[in-house]
Amino acid sequence: MSEAVSTLEGWYALHDFRQIDWTGWKSLAADERKSAIDELLTQTSIWGQSEDDKQGSSAFYVIIGHKADLLFVHLRPTLEELSQVETQFNKSKLAEFTSPDYSYLSVVELSNYVSKPDVDPETDPYIQGRLKPTLPKNKHVCFYPMNKKREGNDNWYMLPMEERREMMRSHGMIGRSYAGRVTQLITGSVGLDDWEWGVSLFSDDPLVFKKLVYEMRFDEASARFGEFGSFLVGNRLSEEDLINYLTV
Repeated sequence: MSEAVSTLEGWYALHDFRQIDWTGWKSLAADERKSAIDELLTQTSIWGQSEDDKQGSSAFYVIIGHKADLLFVHLRPTLEELSQVETQFNKSKLAEFTSPDYSYLSVVELSNYVSKPDVDPETDPYIQGRLKPTLPKNKHVCFYPMNKKREGNDNWYMLPMEERREMMRSHGMIGRSYAGRVTQLITGSVGLDDWEWGVSLFSDDPLVFKKLVYEMRFDEASARFGEFGSFLVGNRLSEEDLINYLTV
């Protein structure tokens, strides 16, 4: 049996993709729409307070294309708190005019493929910042789920630890070459959702998503063992942007 990689876990993550019933939303009286938007802003204020208290982070985006209209990303310390955020939105007036297109449940994860064994993760501020991050304020987001293959000779989980470690080190070097241009959030979802990881990329230049993912395709860890789900890309919304987006 090959050695399993050990992981560190941080905050739980929910990527909540929504489709808007624009016909129904526009049929509401103007004062009802305003009331629904005000109710949503009350919720976003509560989300912002969680971030101020360092007890989570939230962000929202408009998704480009047919796959979804809105994306809400929430990070929280527990599944109970994550469920509470989701349920509060589902009880809102706006939620009556949305339908869930897709969702992804996972937990912020760091593996020991590239970690330093002599560091105490419970007291190291860098590691704690990685496990309990504030979502970046970059203009664009790219999300996709992925697996490692388990097929014939291309079975990631049958490789020796050192071979996997070397491939992940090479893989990580490509990511580090994009430092300052993109922020990457890796969330583990084995046992939590249909794929094994969720990858969230944040950047002010959306072309960086294309260049980074393309370059990584030539790395052995991706070329031989990577399986990818749908890519969803969007633009970050401020509260003012959100109001404008929902105003008809």
